[in-house]
Amino acid sequence: MAAVVNRIDVTGNERVEDETVRAYMTVQPRRAYSDQDVDDSLRALYATGLFSDVAINKRGAVLVVSVTENALIYKVSFEGNDKYDDKMLLTQVKSKPRSVLSRAKVEADTQLLLELYRRKGRYRATVEPKIIKLAQNRVNLVFEINEGDKTGVARINFIGNHAFSDSRLRDVIKTRESGLLSFIRSTDSYDPSRLESDQEALREYYLRHGYADFRIISAVADLDRERNTFFVTFTVEEGEQYTIGEVNVQSSLASVGPEELASAVRTDPGDTYDSREVDKTLEDIVLEVSERGYAFAEVNPRGERDYENHTINITYHVDEGPRVYIERIDIRGNTRTRDYVIRRELDFAEGDAFNRVLINKAKRRLKNLGFFKDVAITTQRGSSADRVVIVVNVEEQATGELSFGAGYSSAEGVIGDVSITERNFLGRGQFVRAAVGGGESTRTYEFSFREPYFMGRRLSAGFDLYRRQYEETDYRSYEETTTGGNLTFGLPLNEEVQLNLTYSAYQRDFDVADELKDGCYMRKYNRGDPIPRSCDRNGDGKFDRNLDTDEASLAVKDAIGETFTSIIGYSLIYDTRDDIKRPRDGYYGKFQQEFAGVGGDVAFIRTTVEGRAYREIWADRGIVGMLKVKAGHIESLDDRLKLPDHFFLGGETIRGFGTKGIGPRDGMTRDALGGRYYIAGTAEATFPLPAVPSEIGLEGALFTDAGTLVDVDDSANFFRRVNVVGDNGDLRWAAGFGVIWHSPFGPIRADFAWPIVKSKWDETQVFRIGGGTQF
Repeated sequence: MAAVVNRIDVTGNERVEDETVRAYMTVQPRRAYSDQDVDDSLRALYATGLFSDVAINKRGAVLVVSVTENALIYKVSFEGNDKYDDKMLLTQVKSKPRSVLSRAKVEADTQLLLELYRRKGRYRATVEPKIIKLAQNRVNLVFEINEGDKTGVARINFIGNHAFSDSRLRDVIKTRESGLLSFIRSTDSYDPSRLESDQEALREYYLRHGYADFRIISAVADLDRERNTFFVTFTVEEGEQYTIGEVNVQSSLASVGPEELASAVRTDPGDTYDSREVDKTLEDIVLEVSERGYAFAEVNPRGERDYENHTINITYHVDEGPRVYIERIDIRGNTRTRDYVIRRELDFAEGDAFNRVLINKAKRRLKNLGFFKDVAITTQRGSSADRVVIVVNVEEQATGELSFGAGYSSAEGVIGDVSITERNFLGRGQFVRAAVGGGESTRTYEFSFREPYFMGRRLSAGFDLYRRQYEETDYRSYEETTTGGNLTFGLPLNEEVQLNLTYSAYQRDFDVADELKDGCYMRKYNRGDPIPRSCDRNGDGKFDRNLDTDEASLAVKDAIGETFTSIIGYSLIYDTRDDIKRPRDGYYGKFQQEFAGVGGDVAFIRTTVEGRAYREIWADRGIVGMLKVKAGHIESLDDRLKLPDHFFLGGETIRGFGTKGIGPRDGMTRDALGGRYYIAGTAEATFPLPAVPSEIGLEGALFTDAGTLVDVDDSANFFRRVNVVGDNGDLRWAAGFGVIWHSPFGPIRADFAWPIVKSKWDETQVFRIGGGTQF
């Protein structure tokens, strides 16, 4: 039954104004209302979160609204939290100091905190909110947290895979199984967002290897609450592997024909289908037609499958797309990285033509920066039908690193270093690193800085400063201290090729211990000089027979003193590796030339070249093959080369030999003299060790190395008195096996190698170990 009141009175309110209460009500003075209107008003007032209790009663012609206000939060605190600090947790909850206490909001905050800990892999975490009442209707809100144990991943299973083994697919995804190293890893806990990225990683991997019909049927994580662990199962359907059949380009653009775009196509008939090459082709065609005035052009690949022959015919259709402009670019989620660092990775700006291909390219570039855990680029409708708003959402991750390194080198013994690295310095995208290190016979100090966008252009610039001290060892009969630095400029010619320009300058202080330069060796050939007593210990008036081996070579002693070297150089780098740290596919090539003599005490031209190829030989078993070739030549531009400027070759390149164990030597002192030419090659296959759990990260390797070092610079007069041996250019060849541990502290490798072809002057070494830690 409808009723009417003349006035609405509000009681019990202290902070909230009467008019604010009335504004939320559907009942109005001097207007008919029903019981439904009263119920609606109650719900509206409760929904504000301002009141813990509301009552509406009619007293004659007056409607009385009695309210009890929620308390005011004085302080929000957390207890029992260790994995997250209070400051971080406070950013996650909606209940804030000086805001009104809302039980609904507190319950929502509790669920937010639980979800945060679940993403951290702690499914046994509990959160209990406590409200502590204070005077003047104020409260302290305390969240009591029990973080619980980390919920691990007991097993990762794959169903439906035939082309690749379970162990190989486990290497593709980020989630890891719990094991011996769980205490220093975070990827062996279940994270729903990581599971989604794992599915995307599996799709990309199969599409890169020709399985164009691949799909994930399900990805399920089952929680064993009693054991507090997950069992993750991916059910997949691989389909057939395809090769590329015919490749065509069709263009509807008036002034750009298919033949003019053929050079931008990267997919060749006969190759295994690779989705990356298709994407790069799209980008190259878009850039090509954009330069010809078609900013809105769209490129759509269409694949026609031949199921009988397992081939895909690809046709790239180039059309004039709709004229849609970018109205605005919103950057979200970057709490530390500055907006311009993100915007400079975009090949578009406000007012430019919208193109989906360039959006995908920008997403890949932002991911490759390594600053963000996740990158998502979405679009929203703009102010009109031909306007679009691009939203770039990023989730930042830690980019700083404090490293303590320790390891063992067969050449240098125990070595160690401490370094501080920041890959996103002050959120500006700059790279900074400071490091100190040393071992039984070395001391190193380094500082590096890189600006990836010098003067606002895609031109990297940076500098390095260093000081390196090397003491005398069994394989080094001299002491050497080098202090210097270099300036570098890098210009990417495209996403695979980069040109680097460098200038280097360093001061070298080269010396030999007194007992190794007493002069006996030189005086033995100057018959007119008297024989010093130190050279005739037997007192028979003749040079001691074995004295030559107790002395450094004339070539070594010729280098004694200080030398300043000034070098300009350049290098071209080609890199298509799928992973820089642990490549399984792709190519790497480097050509470098350096010119010394821009001032300084020495003048030479040095040329080096290196090429590497990686390929999965047996992808199902995780066997990866690698071929590597290196070569170098150095030519003096003045009188002669100093000994330290020569190339040296040994176990670090051709295993089975000692450091500086190959090439020309002083036949009397056995000192390595180096050479002006070298060439070396390696063939290697790495594979998971059988019967060893994959989470341990152990791999085996079979390898063979070969090479030679020749042509010592004998232009100095003293070389006429040096018995140079081992300078005949004979090939050295060795083979062996190794064990690699991809530990959380960095790769550690031990190799056993035996020379198959060697010179009698060479120094051999069967076992070498190297590596380091980072924690």
